[in-house]
Amino acid sequence: MKNKRVRSGFLFLFLLSIIFIPFRNVSALDDGASTLGDLRAIYNDLLKEKQEYDNLSAEAKAEIARKEAAISQAEADIHKAEEDMLQAEQDIAESNKRIEEMKVTASDVLLYLQQMKGTNAYVEYVTGATTMTDMIMRIAAVEQLSDQIHGTIDELEAEIKKNEELKVELEQKKKDLEAQAIEYQKIIDENYDKLEEYDKYAPGVKEQLDLAKSRLDMYEKKCQETVGSTADNVVLATCSTVPLNSGWLKPLNYGIITSTIGVRWGEYHNALDIGGPSPFEGTPVYAAASGIVSGMIPRYKCGGNMLYIDVFVDGKAYTTYYYHLLDFNVNLGDVVTQDTVIGWVGGYSTSKSHGGYDGCTTGAHLHFGVANGYYNPKVGIQRANVITPPGFPNSSGWSFYSRTDMY
Repeated sequence: MKNKRVRSGFLFLFLLSIIFIPFRNVSALDDGASTLGDLRAIYNDLLKEKQEYDNLSAEAKAEIARKEAAISQAEADIHKAEEDMLQAEQDIAESNKRIEEMKVTASDVLLYLQQMKGTNAYVEYVTGATTMTDMIMRIAAVEQLSDQIHGTIDELEAEIKKNEELKVELEQKKKDLEAQAIEYQKIIDENYDKLEEYDKYAPGVKEQLDLAKSRLDMYEKKCQETVGSTADNVVLATCSTVPLNSGWLKPLNYGIITSTIGVRWGEYHNALDIGGPSPFEGTPVYAAASGIVSGMIPRYKCGGNMLYIDVFVDGKAYTTYYYHLLDFNVNLGDVVTQDTVIGWVGGYSTSKSHGGYDGCTTGAHLHFGVANGYYNPKVGIQRANVITPPGFPNSSGWSFYSRTDMY
């Protein structure tokens, strides 16, 4: 009964802090979510963004498929053009051979006619006709043989010209097809670049969407249980019986700052990295302030097991976040106190360099951060909201040996 009265007293004081302190003004939530309506808007925006990524990705994949099919067709056409060019070359060679043969034949016929015309054989052949018509036909037959040879030669020469033109045309077609294939490959490469960009951000969008949905579901349930409403204007801070915080504690019993908040390796590092003497992995991680577990991202490619806790300290709302956890020891929606073990230090066995899945760690440590306002999955942890965790300096090499050590 006493504990119940204490909890009721805490809740009463908590609600008084909401009543007497304008929530949105003091909690710096302009970039976060303060009401259920905010959470719904965030979720819907992320859902739309994910659908846009999915559509862009589908368009890029479809364009790649179209251009790959076009390249395959172009390659088939190039192969056909090469075969046709080879056939044209063979036809040209054959025609040239026949022309040479016909020229020899024509030369022999002409020589024979010239000789025959000067002999009795030609006269006898012509005068041997029984009628004038027969004689004319005999003379024409001799001349026709010569004309036919020359005509055949002309046809073969025309055929050679045609095949030469076809060869030039095919060579140009082959060049055009090769240029087209190169252009299609450029388009394919561009779309693969797009897909790479989509693949880079899409998983993040999906994680954000999942987190936004889980936060919305969790807070809807909490608000229904505590204030009996899930209307858009319900303030999130009124939806949980979180013990009041008058101050902060360290998330670990001991540690040393190994990396600070600020630009690091060309990117902004939004938290303190805390390491310790080996074996540090498996060290219990506590909630730095009492609050509600508002987000959990398991096995993320850059951050590993990531945990978010919404807290309210000295009348202000904050998000505390803990990355590279070996494992979680809480569930979404759990109310935690400063004595709650929320997980354990990871970062060594979970790292890619040691056979794990986390690409943003190489050794055991806790990535611990604090930001003004409740976490907004759509925009993530904003640089403007990040603060140096209370009780810590933003200085590498600073050590602490208890959870109450204050800088």
